Amino acid sequence: MVTTTDFFFPNVDDPYLMGKIACANVLSDLYSFGIDECDNMLMLLAASTDMSVEDRAWSTRGLIEGFNDHCKLAGTKVRGGQTVKNPWPIIGGVATSVVKNEDMIMPVNAVPGDVLVLTKPLGTQVCANFHQWIRQPEKWQKIETIATHEEARTAFAYATKSMARLNRTGARLMRKYHAHACTDVTGFGIAGHSDNLAKNQLQPVIFEIHTLPIIEGMRKIDEHLGNNWKLTSGLSAETSGGLLIAMPEAAAKELISEIEEVDKQPAWIIGRVLACEPGENKSVILPNPTIIEVKPNQNFDF
Repeated sequence: MVTTTDFFFPNVDDPYLMGKIACANVLSDLYSFGIDECDNMLMLLAASTDMSVEDRAWSTRGLIEGFNDHCKLAGTKVRGGQTVKNPWPIIGGVATSVVKNEDMIMPVNAVPGDVLVLTKPLGTQVCANFHQWIRQPEKWQKIETIATHEEARTAFAYATKSMARLNRTGARLMRKYHAHACTDVTGFGIAGHSDNLAKNQLQPVIFEIHTLPIIEGMRKIDEHLGNNWKLTSGLSAETSGGLLIAMPEAAAKELISEIEEVDKQPAWIIGRVLACEPGENKSVILPNPTIIEVKPNQNFDF
């Protein structure tokens, strides 16, 4: 039995979309094991006591509907859960699957010679703040010389779709192409999650990251603000990010091609796996990594 629990405060304005993002985020932990079927989902929900009765009613309903609809898209359904009252709204869940050992990929078998694949772009934290600042003139004035409201709305719309996009295709293809290890990229950023995965490997290996795909425009904002989010250092938190997969290069290229065919979105080889001395496992981002500016592409379902 594989089970995972996750929940958090909203980071987008639309409660329906937030419900979808929360569902995608919960399921990603299953998907990172190559498990693409969720047998049972419980919803964790907090209704906000700081909202008016009317606002609490419509926002809570939106969270529930978004979460339920995304569960259906993922081939599962909510069968219970827990609801409480809290000053801030909270949404999340408990996802559980029962699988045979051979039907999941344990995150421990990366070997020297593997490459690292990332299936979603980085920069969602910067996008969320960038968009919020449209309504905060004292903060917007810090970036108004390099950015526009339209850029903020376009980037945020794409980031929202990216966060809500299920990693289910990646999970299925990981098994098809015999990936060696995987994690999903969320709150610890690409650097933190990559380092955790590297240290978990059975063989002594270093994960060397040479490329960072970042939503277009987010790098210039972070740099303009003195690298406030440390985006190019890999330390910016992500919400419902992509899968970081260690696998042979030839298989990685096939996986990337098929993800692009099915999900209509790119994936990238961002690093490689190297041998190291026993006990020295870690992940490093090379100085001055290659930055791929990922143009917002709204033409995909989520």
